[in-house]
Amino acid sequence: MAAESDPQTNHKLERRGTKCSVFISQEKPSASQPVIFNPDFFVERLRHEHPQAFTDMVLSNITRLIDLPGDEFAQLTGESEARVPPSSGFLRSFNFLKRKDKGVVFGAPLTEEGIAQIYQLIEYLSKNLHVEGLFRVPGHSLRQAALREMLNAGADIDLETGDFHPNDAATLLKAYLGELPEPLLTHRHYHAHLKIGELTRFDDKGDKTDVPDKERQIEAFQLLFMLLPPANRSLLKLLLDLLYHTARNQHVNKMSAINLATMFAPHIIWPKNVMASDLQGNIEKLNNGIAFLIRHSQKLFKAPAYIKEYTRLYFTGSKTLQSQDDLTLCSGTSGGQMSAATAASPSPSVRTIVGAASSASETQSYTESALRELYQQVNNMPESAKKKKLIRQFEKQTLQTPSADTRTPFSRKHWRSRSLGGMIKRKVLGSQVLTEKENNRLQTTSASSSSHGQ
Repeated sequence: MAAESDPQTNHKLERRGTKCSVFISQEKPSASQPVIFNPDFFVERLRHEHPQAFTDMVLSNITRLIDLPGDEFAQLTGESEARVPPSSGFLRSFNFLKRKDKGVVFGAPLTEEGIAQIYQLIEYLSKNLHVEGLFRVPGHSLRQAALREMLNAGADIDLETGDFHPNDAATLLKAYLGELPEPLLTHRHYHAHLKIGELTRFDDKGDKTDVPDKERQIEAFQLLFMLLPPANRSLLKLLLDLLYHTARNQHVNKMSAINLATMFAPHIIWPKNVMASDLQGNIEKLNNGIAFLIRHSQKLFKAPAYIKEYTRLYFTGSKTLQSQDDLTLCSGTSGGQMSAATAASPSPSVRTIVGAASSASETQSYTESALRELYQQVNNMPESAKKKKLIRQFEKQTLQTPSADTRTPFSRKHWRSRSLGGMIKRKVLGSQVLTEKENNRLQTTSASSSSHGQ
């Protein structure tokens, strides 16, 4: 049934497309925090305006977390053709015949139009998470055929009428994913997924353990998903969100995260046209990887904190943090800080630069405070030869001239002065020191004879 061009049909399609677009592009706000702006705004801006710089930034951080040999790295970047486990010729020809009669949705390359159609199934399933054996129990073949035809025709379907069962929609969703020309997670990312699953913690001696390093795995998946094509990333987010809520209702539907992963791994990560025997013992790794994505899906589509900071500084053009307040705020962020002096390098190893700058600034402030207190103590001492000697030592003590890169705005103005006493007078006590010195001279003149006698 072809979609007609009457105003009512156009209104339905517009409504469905808008709804899907909003769902795809918006992060779910936290109940405790109001949404002021998209926290990944600068990340997305860099992706669209400077795609090569964006890709280089993400790749440099992925290779920091996982070890990708030259061939596998070239596959990830697209410089060489993705190499996946070989498949049997019979299965390849069978699937080719199966997808020969394809429509605008099933068997077609992934598009936003196709996602808008499949979203109808996802939305319907999200309201029926209580169905026992959801995604495991197959639907009715005749109902599935009718529903498939309607989706391929671009129809706006009312699934709430009771004409279709949730199992029909669940089976069709898996079929749609299985008939994509390429896995949803793409062939290029296949080896990266295997490597992320191998990330484990280290013990006190620096030796690898068997305990998965969940934090590093989440960070690696966040980066890897940023390299997915936009349509793949949108559908993956919709799918994982659905499976996450399905697993949360496993006490009713009997479908845990690992059960769901077993159902969906062949459709979204297995290389196309392969059998289980072709995966060389990686089936368990792939299943566990998909289960991990389901359990942590609510964290995987946010950019790491240091990526957000880097992209923000990339566009704001800041060369240094403008004040100590800015430095304090930046040091409180999780995941690492990044000064604009490091804007040329996206590697998070530059976090230590801001930490060192913060430490140096705090040390300088502490030193000035200590000098101020010491000078005041000396100045409050009773008049004596010892007091005069200490004051002369303050005035004669020289400091190393600070370099142009480390001078504060104040030290730039008076960089020629090397006198510690002069610096204290200018920076700490100001004119008060000069006044007190004049008073001390008058008192010294009147009491000089008695002081020398003592």
